[in-house]
Amino acid sequence: MHDDRRIVEDRLRRVLAERIKPAVYSSPLPLTVERWDAPGEPVPVAEGLAAAYGPSKAGDRWGPAWGTTWFKVTGQVPAQWRGRTVEAVLDLGFDRNMPGFQCEGLIYRADGEAVKALNPRNDWVRVAEPAAGGEAVELYVEAAANPIVNTPQLPTYQGDKLTSSDRPLYRLRRMDLAVFESEVWELVQDLEVAGSLMKELPLEDARRWELLRAIEEALDAVGVHDIVGNASAARAALSGVLSTPARPSAHRISAVGHAHIDSAWLWPVRETVRKVARTASNMVNLMDDHPEFVFAMSSAQQLDWIKKYRPEVYAKVKKKVADGQFVPVGGMWVESDTNMVGGEPMARQFVHGKRFFLEEFGVETREVWLPDSFGYTAAMPQIVKLAGAKWFLTQKISWSETNKFPHHTFWWEGIDGTRVFTHFPPVDTYNSDLGGAEMAHAARNYQEKGGGSRSLAPFGWGDGGGGSTREMLARAERLKDLEGSPRVTVEKPSAFFSKAQEEYGSKAPVWAGELYLELHRGTYTSQAKTKQGNRHSESLLREAELWAATAAVRAGHPYPYEQLDELWKTVLLHQFHDILPGSSIAWVHREARETYARVRAELEEIIAGAQGALAGEGDVPLVFNAAPHARGGVAAGG
Repeated sequence: MHDDRRIVEDRLRRVLAERIKPAVYSSPLPLTVERWDAPGEPVPVAEGLAAAYGPSKAGDRWGPAWGTTWFKVTGQVPAQWRGRTVEAVLDLGFDRNMPGFQCEGLIYRADGEAVKALNPRNDWVRVAEPAAGGEAVELYVEAAANPIVNTPQLPTYQGDKLTSSDRPLYRLRRMDLAVFESEVWELVQDLEVAGSLMKELPLEDARRWELLRAIEEALDAVGVHDIVGNASAARAALSGVLSTPARPSAHRISAVGHAHIDSAWLWPVRETVRKVARTASNMVNLMDDHPEFVFAMSSAQQLDWIKKYRPEVYAKVKKKVADGQFVPVGGMWVESDTNMVGGEPMARQFVHGKRFFLEEFGVETREVWLPDSFGYTAAMPQIVKLAGAKWFLTQKISWSETNKFPHHTFWWEGIDGTRVFTHFPPVDTYNSDLGGAEMAHAARNYQEKGGGSRSLAPFGWGDGGGGSTREMLARAERLKDLEGSPRVTVEKPSAFFSKAQEEYGSKAPVWAGELYLELHRGTYTSQAKTKQGNRHSESLLREAELWAATAAVRAGHPYPYEQLDELWKTVLLHQFHDILPGSSIAWVHREARETYARVRAELEEIIAGAQGALAGEGDVPLVFNAAPHARGGVAAGG
C-alpha cells in the first residue's frame, strides 16, 4: 500500500491551523473600544468602572511594564444572529507560544460582577446562548501589563517597577463580537484528539492507520470552502474511531483540574492577588457549564486573598466547594519551602491552612499538595501525619537532572519511621493539557506497572494561564474509554488516592529519608537577607508568644492575638518556595526585605511590652532568658 502517512499528517496540521480553527468564529464584528490607563498601582474595581475612558481600537499599543489599563467594550448583537451562540473574542496581544507569564485580564459587567479572565489560550467570553438578537454588550476589562521576563530567564530591569521601562509592551490584537460555531469547535476537538493519539502509537500498530484513514476521510468531507456546513459530515467520519473502547489493561489516569499559581515569582505578591481572582473566576464559570469538572486549589493564603479583595468571586467559590466541584487541597497556608523552614513554622503552615479550610468550607484536607517545592525534608512525613493528612503529592522530584527517581507511587518514610502514601504524577507536569502526547507519556513512564495501574494528572494552565479550559475537558470526555489511550476520568484527588492505595498500598515500595531535588541549586544561598529575615522572624515569633503569654497569665497584660496571627501569616507567606529560596524577581526580594524589617519592629515592640509588664516598676536591671534551660554568660545587647 502506498505510504502517504506524512502527507495526511501534514495536511491535518495545516488544515486545522489555517482553515478549521479560524472557522470556529464566524461573522466577526468589531466592538467599540475605549480605554483608561490607571496611574501607578491597580485601583479598586469601582474606580476603574467609573473612570473617564478615551477612544481606542484594535491595533493600539498599551501597557508599560506592571501597568494596568481598563478597556470598555460595547456593541450590539445583530438581529440576524437570533438563535445562535454569540461570544466576544478579546485578544489583548497575547503570545500564544506561552500559556501564561504575560499580560492577562479580568472581565467585569457594568455592575462590577467579575465574569471570567482573559488569558493567552482562553480569550473568549460568552455573550448570549441562544441570542435573541439586539442584546446590548457592555463589558469592562482590567488588563494587567505584566512583562515577559522568563524567555530567556536573564537579569532584566523589568523585574522591578522601580527600574522597568515605561514603553507600551502590548498591542490590542482583536476585540470582536462573533458567532461561535459549536459544531466546528467540536470538530477541532475530535481532530486534535485523534491526531495526537495517532502520533503516539507505533507505526506497526493497526490502530494508528485506522486513525489516519479516518482523519483523511474527515478532511475530505470538511473541504476548505464551507467548513461550517461540512463540519457534521467530517465529525461523522471520525465517530467510529473515536468510539472504540480502550483495552481492559489500559492505564487509568485521574485528571484533576489545577492551576499552579506561584504566590510570588516573576511578579510581585500584589499581582498574585489578582491572578488568583482571575483563575478562580474562570474556574467557577467553567463549572457552571460542566458539572463534571473538578478543580483542586491549594494555599489557604490565596483563597484568603480572594475573600478579602474579590468577595463576589469568593461567594461563587464557596458555593462550588459546597457542590463538590471546587476542592481545597494541601492544608497549608502556602506551598512553602520545606528545607529552610523551622519545625514550628512548618507546623504552623498546617495549623493556619487547615484552620482556614475548616472554618471557611468545613473541609478537612487529607492530601498534602506540594507539586513545585525544591525538595522535601525527611521530617515531613511525621508533620504530615500529625496534621491529620495521609497522602502526599509532588511533581518536582521528576525534574532531577542526574538520577531518575525509581518510583511514582510509594510509601515515604520519615526520620521517625512515619510513612505517608505518596505519588509523583508520571505525566511529569502539573500543567497538563490532557493532550495525546502527555497521556501517552504518563502511561509509558509509569514505573509501577504490574502492581499498580493508576496515576494522577493535574491539568490546567497556571501562573496567569487561567486554569483548566473547555478544550481540556473535551479531551477528557473523548479519552474516557478510547482504544490506544489511557482511560481518563475527571475526579477529586482523594478519589485517586483512595483507589491507588487500595490497589497498591500493600505492595508499594518504601523510600526512607529526604526527597532531594537535583535541580535549582543555589537556593540555599541566594538572597541571604531574605533567609536572615526569615530566621530572625521565626526566633522573634517564638519569643513574642512566650513573653506575651507569660505576661497575660501573670500580669494580666493584653495578649495580642490578632496582631500575632497576622504576623505569623506574613512570615508563612514569605516561606513560599520562590520567595525564601531566592528564585524570584528583584521586586519580590526588595519587598521581602522591607517586610521582614517591619515584622521585626512589630515583634520587638510586642516583646518589649510584655517584658515591661512582667518587670513592673523599678530601676533594677533584669535579664530575660527565653531558652528552656538556665544560661550563663553575657546577655544579648538588644
